[in-house]
Amino acid sequence: MTGYLLSAFIYLCAACIAVPVAKRLGLGSVLGYLVAGVVIGPVLGLVGSETTEIQHFAEFGVVMMLFLVGLELEPRMLWTMRTRLLGLGGLQVAITASVFAAASLLLGLDWRMAIAVGLLLSLSSTAIVLQTFNEKGLGATPGGRSAFSVLLFQDIAVIPMLALIPLLAIPGQAGGGDHGGGHGELSLVAHLSGWAYALVVIAAVAVVIGVGHFLSRPLFRFVAETGLREAFTATALALVIGIAVLMSLVGLSPALGTFLAGVVLATSEFRHELETDIEPFKGLLLGLFFITVGAGIQFPVLQDNLVTVLGLTAGVMLVKGVILFGLALLFNTRRGDGWLFSLSLAQAGEFGFVLLSYSQQNHVLEGELVSILALVVALSMFLTPLLFILYDALVLPRYEDNSGQREADSIDSRGPVIIAGSGRFGQVVNRLLRANGIGTVVLDRNPAQVENLRQVKTPSYFGDATRPDLLHSAGVEEASLFVVAIDDRDQAVGLVQHLKQAHPQLPVLVRAFDRGHHYALEDAGADFVVYETYHSALELGVEALRTLGYHPFRAEKLRVAFDEQERVGRAKLYEAWREKSEGDKYGTSHTELYIQLNEAMGELMQTDRDDRHSRSERGWTPPPKGYADDLKDDPQPG
Repeated sequence: MTGYLLSAFIYLCAACIAVPVAKRLGLGSVLGYLVAGVVIGPVLGLVGSETTEIQHFAEFGVVMMLFLVGLELEPRMLWTMRTRLLGLGGLQVAITASVFAAASLLLGLDWRMAIAVGLLLSLSSTAIVLQTFNEKGLGATPGGRSAFSVLLFQDIAVIPMLALIPLLAIPGQAGGGDHGGGHGELSLVAHLSGWAYALVVIAAVAVVIGVGHFLSRPLFRFVAETGLREAFTATALALVIGIAVLMSLVGLSPALGTFLAGVVLATSEFRHELETDIEPFKGLLLGLFFITVGAGIQFPVLQDNLVTVLGLTAGVMLVKGVILFGLALLFNTRRGDGWLFSLSLAQAGEFGFVLLSYSQQNHVLEGELVSILALVVALSMFLTPLLFILYDALVLPRYEDNSGQREADSIDSRGPVIIAGSGRFGQVVNRLLRANGIGTVVLDRNPAQVENLRQVKTPSYFGDATRPDLLHSAGVEEASLFVVAIDDRDQAVGLVQHLKQAHPQLPVLVRAFDRGHHYALEDAGADFVVYETYHSALELGVEALRTLGYHPFRAEKLRVAFDEQERVGRAKLYEAWREKSEGDKYGTSHTELYIQLNEAMGELMQTDRDDRHSRSERGWTPPPKGYADDLKDDPQPG
């Protein structure tokens, strides 16, 4: 017992020290975990033979990670990924495996060994890549989405690879001991025929989908009604572990099974609770897995085969990077996204350890080769965080600096309304106008946003709306209205000033971020300014009054009174703002006026209605259906 506690203490201390230091140095948490493992393992020798066993346990962090990834993907979203999932992912695995298999043949390996080597080196590290994407916010980029599609296909491809490896067994090959792969220890399909195995696999997948869709919701609802958070956490863990066990028993990837379960539960009302409960376990186990990768590097083998191992590692990462870059170009993932896609997947992955152990157990690969390949896999994973650092330091600045130098699009359409900015605010305005048959010309300086809008058939053009030449090509002289919805505050004010000076007859409507921005825009000459959140907040406030028991008519009347008083107060505050110097825009007098206006607002809200109806407003009810028709039929008095 003491030995286990001591080992746990060592691993936790290593993580607590190395990870914050690595993060502070800008190296990322993954590299911190890997370095911590090297220090407590090969360098100091604080951990030893238990590392391999702990690594197989920590691999469950990958399973949990894919479950959480699945929770973020609804089935229809997965369907939209099918081209990159099957096309890009399938080509990557097929081409990479073929190239490495051919290279292995040239190096003198048996053809069966060459196929096994090609398969395991075609895989990349789901754990490192997705963890780094999450930390750096790269998952939503085109390059990040392409990388995720490939990783997901690789996880699926592990299943046929595990089925193929036993068929590659070499007679008389000396198999090593069990390295904890776990394959074949407990299995429901070990002695089944091909068609029976296929039926069992289909049944297992059907069980996962059925449990996730039909049984999990009543189960979670029942547990949630107890009010015991620990019970919900235990249920969530039991679901993930149970699915992983089922997948292992039928020879499938546990990570794939839990990913499928996550996709099924993506529309569940308990999705956020599941994420909250699973996330800490996922993070801890993933960190432990990275530490064991570093601690498991066999330095004696590395010293004896230093040139071979380093050469193979560099060759693997270079060849995979070239193949990935070519595929990025083929699938139109270019510029910085193409580099991100290529550099992030250039390593071998954690499933490579599984295939290595499984190949040795099934007499495909022999011990010395397995040790060398394990080092290649581990070192390539160790070097991956450095590739992300290289991307941040060299690739990203280059394309960021050049993004502003991209030539503006040629504007081939005209419309009575020009909209500068196609973010969430500008899009709503644009959709409303176009839905009513009003033509618009949308300008935005974010190329990714422009491409996204074009994909949903919304015409938009790349360019800086503050440039007079671009405004001229957009037809500002003939426009009937100009809407400013750009995100840069100062540029919005400058654009309004230019428009009102160069085109004083053109009505300019502007979105403001706050009160100060509103004043600056109004001072610049804007014809109408609206706060970004004012109306939505006011609508929510009215709903709050209704929820608290105010009659709908009373709540609406208070909304109108508040809005009118706000407009009056805004005008007074604006005049006070204009009278102040630049350094005293919000001085004491302005603050006192704001307080006075708020007090006046409170007094207005407390006054009763002019017609002296009761506060419950029982007298205000809509007339019954057919009321007007009944009046026509009733005899007139007199």
